Amino acid sequence: MPRLSVGDTAPDFTLSNQDGKSVTLSEFKGQRVVVYFYPAAMTPGCTTEACDFRDSLSALSAAGLVVLGISPDKPEKLKKFAEKEGLNFDLLSDPDKSMMEEWGAFGEKKNYGKVV
Repeated sequence: MPRLSVGDTAPDFTLSNQDGKSVTLSEFKGQRVVVYFYPAAMTPGCTTEACDFRDSLSALSAAGLVVLGISPDKPEKLKKFAEKEGLNFDLLSDPDKSMMEEWGAFGEKKNYGKVV
């Protein structure tokens, strides 16, 4: 599936968060939601990204934005990640990568014109 573009309707999902609770995107209808995908909790790049969202969350919330992070990690690992880094937003588990694929955030990547 191609990546989403501005104006596209985001595919709905229900995924478990770091506490094992179900979070459904459509529950946020009428709100602006930042959904970001990352490959693995507790890796250097993903930690930097998550901490940037953590550090910016008050400004994002003041602007009316909700942040949701999605990775293939299981909720138990996400909980450890959230606790270790003091993350203050939901981290969602997509272990079969179905949402990542549907949103166009996972699959074949091209690097310098070559599929990697």
